[in-house]
Amino acid sequence: MILNELYNKQPGYQDADEDKSKARIGDLRKTKLTLKQLNKLRIMNDVRTYEQAMKAKRIQLQYGTQENDVQL
Repeated sequence: MILNELYNKQPGYQDADEDKSKARIGDLRKTKLTLKQLNKLRIMNDVRTYEQAMKAKRIQLQYGTQENDVQL
């Protein structure tokens, strides 16, 4: 997780209405993940992986060496 994700909420990453993970006194069991939640986590992971790949590609274009450069 990037620190900016904590402060700048990106659409699609977390839905506060669907977040029912807050524990209460007396909750002794772990919460079970539903198939819907697992699918959403998988999609979020795929999006994050794609965003990281695009960011790496932009950085490579910005800071990488070009084929015309002569090495000294």
